[in-house]
Amino acid sequence: MKIVQTAAAPNPRRVRIFLAEKNISVPLEEFALKIDNIKSAEFAGLNPMRQVPVLVLADGECISETIAICRYFEELHPEPVLFGKSPLQKARIEMWNRRVELGLFFAVAQAFRHLHPGMKEREVPQVREWGEANKQKALERLAILEERLLTSAFIVGDSFSVADITALVAVDFMVQARIERPATFKGVARWYDVVSARPSATA
Repeated sequence: MKIVQTAAAPNPRRVRIFLAEKNISVPLEEFALKIDNIKSAEFAGLNPMRQVPVLVLADGECISETIAICRYFEELHPEPVLFGKSPLQKARIEMWNRRVELGLFFAVAQAFRHLHPGMKEREVPQVREWGEANKQKALERLAILEERLLTSAFIVGDSFSVADITALVAVDFMVQARIERPATFKGVARWYDVVSARPSATA
């Protein structure tokens, strides 16, 4: 078993944080996100979407998509619980993780992909207007988290979950996308100080 990843990319970091929280060690194989590597038939054989991370199982089967990989390890190692215990808690975590992933994280990624010069070969065509529009979208989504975190210790109540992992990586990704976190967002700042201080955050 191994995980094919690019250390600097945000989605592999989500998996590494998740595994660190679980105290699970999986060998990591670094993949250089160069255009020739991405377009190679070998990489397409691992993941036809040509994205990292990819979990390669002992029998050669490949599991891609960040949350799919995390869910696999949650089933193998239920404790500590990061996807919830009760049906209601699982639903809440799923709801908030999707809100963060499909809202904040996606908007930050679009701003990065369409504005960063280093993404020119991979994001064809780069649409500058779309990148700029997503900076505002990211801040609008962050404002929803701000309202939530003014009254909630973590994104879903009093327990750290996969939703916090997604949000932490998204907020850190804002720096690379050149989206400034508003200083007035006190709830986000308080939460960020807590989650970024966890040992797993450096994974």
